[in-house]
Amino acid sequence: MKIIILGAGQVGASSADVLAGEANDVTLVDIDAGLLRPLQDRLDIGTVTGNAAYPDVLRRAGAEDADLLLAVTNSDEVNLVACTIAATMFDTPTKIARIRAPELLAYRDEIFDSDAFPVDVLISPEEILTNHIMRLVEYPGALQVLDFAGGRIQLAGVRAYEGAPMVEHPLRELRDHMPNVDARVAAIYRKEKESGRVEVITPVADTKIMPGDEVFFVAAREHISAVMHEMRKADKSVNRVMLAGGGNIGFRLAGNLESKGYSVKIIERNARCAESVADRLNNTVVLLGDAADEDLLQQENIDSMDVFCAVTNNDEANILSAMLAKRLGARRVMALVNRLVYVDLFEESELDIVISPRLATVGSILAHIRRGDVVAVHSLRRGRAEAIEAIAHGDKDSSRVVGRGVRDLPLPPGTGIGAILRNNEVLIAHKDTIIESEDHIILFVVDKKYIPEVERLFQVDVMFL
Repeated sequence: MKIIILGAGQVGASSADVLAGEANDVTLVDIDAGLLRPLQDRLDIGTVTGNAAYPDVLRRAGAEDADLLLAVTNSDEVNLVACTIAATMFDTPTKIARIRAPELLAYRDEIFDSDAFPVDVLISPEEILTNHIMRLVEYPGALQVLDFAGGRIQLAGVRAYEGAPMVEHPLRELRDHMPNVDARVAAIYRKEKESGRVEVITPVADTKIMPGDEVFFVAAREHISAVMHEMRKADKSVNRVMLAGGGNIGFRLAGNLESKGYSVKIIERNARCAESVADRLNNTVVLLGDAADEDLLQQENIDSMDVFCAVTNNDEANILSAMLAKRLGARRVMALVNRLVYVDLFEESELDIVISPRLATVGSILAHIRRGDVVAVHSLRRGRAEAIEAIAHGDKDSSRVVGRGVRDLPLPPGTGIGAILRNNEVLIAHKDTIIESEDHIILFVVDKKYIPEVERLFQVDVMFL
């Protein structure tokens, strides 16, 4: 696929990295040649220096025969103009625009579901991250919670604790523990004590969950909490949340949290930003100061906080303030970390959750370049694995999946079907489940190198026999 990415910032650069790694023809455009140079040296991509809103710049980037335009500059206006030019001058099939301003997103139906702006897909990294963090707050103890099928099905990752009901028991007993709940364990990641190497385990009925295992499972939304409690001790509900950073993400988070009845405090070191946030929120306490100030944290009773979440635009500040909050008694701490090397470094430190904007955002883009009818894509395990929602089409003569049982599907190694949405009914997939046309199928792929094989399974071929 020929893809043009506008903007070499964090979202654009990380998207180029992922998309170029999947054998796409990628050209990256930015007005700053200094941002493009190191990316061109490191990645197999083309680059064009210039204003992304200019037709000649888009033409030099190859817009005349591009399959997809991804406009993710820091300017909403540039992104919208670029998509409009791509549509009117170059007839680009798919146009994705990053929109940050809440003032525009509030009117998305009126502006973007009309002829006003020819944007096929809107992405808001801040909105995606806010929703991602909200799910982690709502499910205490979860490492990751992902939505599929419009939120009807969720995939959750948890760390198994010694003494939990299902720990050191075979998976076949899960139904005995919860006779009225159906769930499927999709994958288990186990760290070997001696080598430190992480082993990927494809679960079968005899597989035992061991203490420390990272367990990913699929269930209907209403059953997620019950299954989590089988894997780890019951976590106390969250009431008090402290946020470090009152920028776009911090402000959105605070607004969502206070609307759901949480007690929220924000620490913001910029006086003008703190004043603006305080004016726009109703029930959030806004504090002017440094989130890494030990005296301030103690004065604000950090030891009584259920969650401390650092979401400033500075990785080091987020990491340090979250580690300090943990040592001072915060029950659970999270830090937003952009650099992937930091994500790997601090994943198993005092930080409970390290949130990568790149991994949280890139799935919104991947869903539109996957072949076959792919509705949603989520990156897992720092991008090494994926969870996919794909729709089955056709019949037994034209499809490789429709009319076949799960046990008969030629799935790649380590790939499993977790759940199916059929006519708004959630079905947990079992070996004898027959796939029907228009089923929404949730797959877990432990190794991204097998993604092309999964895509081929869901491509309808009129000549397939």
